Amino acid sequence: MTSSIAEEVEPVVDADILVRIFTTAAKAKLYDDQYRAMMNAGKVGGMYYSARGQEIIPAAINAVLAPDDYVVTMYRGVHDQVSKGVPLRTLTAELFGRASGSCKGKGGPMHITDVASGLIVTTGVVGSGIPIAVGVGLSAQMRRSGQVAVVNFGDGAANIGAFHEALNLASLWKLPVVFVCQNNRYAEYTSYDQGTSVDQIAKRGAAYSMRSMHVDGNDPEAMYRAARIAIDAARAGDGPSLIEAVTYRFEGHMMGDTKEYQPAEELKAAIDADPVPRLRDRIITSGYRTEIEVAAIEDELQKEIDDAFEYAMAAPLPDIADLTTDVYGTETR
Repeated sequence: MTSSIAEEVEPVVDADILVRIFTTAAKAKLYDDQYRAMMNAGKVGGMYYSARGQEIIPAAINAVLAPDDYVVTMYRGVHDQVSKGVPLRTLTAELFGRASGSCKGKGGPMHITDVASGLIVTTGVVGSGIPIAVGVGLSAQMRRSGQVAVVNFGDGAANIGAFHEALNLASLWKLPVVFVCQNNRYAEYTSYDQGTSVDQIAKRGAAYSMRSMHVDGNDPEAMYRAARIAIDAARAGDGPSLIEAVTYRFEGHMMGDTKEYQPAEELKAAIDADPVPRLRDRIITSGYRTEIEVAAIEDELQKEIDDAFEYAMAAPLPDIADLTTDVYGTETR
């Protein structure tokens, strides 16, 4: 059944956890801000799907995950990639189509993969990562590795057939998978209520006898508690969970989107409640860190981001001779 976090034993969210969540979320925010600034200045081209406004979700999840756990994400996944620990140089070089990128410059924004950090795949087809995560979870179960697979997807992806098939199979086999619906209220250009018949995606978990939670994805404590419950259960062999994390997408579906379909007042209210600076203020006012200490964290993050962008801009493009490398298999006889 759909459950509230209060029905479980509530994990403690202390000051150090909140600072860790803030640090990760701020890193994703600053990275997204800089990438969009470079695109708007004409310094880099291509496609980009901003995740601004959604950073608390993966930051809280990855405060629970172990380094060798797995994450599967979608094309709007830079915050998931940064949070899981994909090296920024490797990530940025791939976004820029450079040979030193995580996929040798051939994947681009919609296909980031970095196995070493546990970012197992980024998918460009809506919802296609959901069944992939089931396969990843099955592998972990068969190897008895104790690893957990987290898959992130949007509310629109919860309306495709693969979502239901994946949840059914994961529940049937009690796989260590955590399904995370980052409900940002819009599926491309369609608002949630115009495209989804149920008022909460989390309610769909009941049909598959799955632990389900509907949480405020912009609340770091609520998000951490939900992640802790789901990930701990998966690791203990208690099967999968579905987390619907309600958030808001500040930018358009992709770069260049004028956002005419988003009511101006609704968008303004969401931006005014930006969860990253809100968490920053809370950390300072609660005495967890001083303004100087928080500013120092941000300065270090910005230095790392600047270094990554400088590295990627100077990195070489793939050689034309490598055009078919890693694309076609070699025939064996």
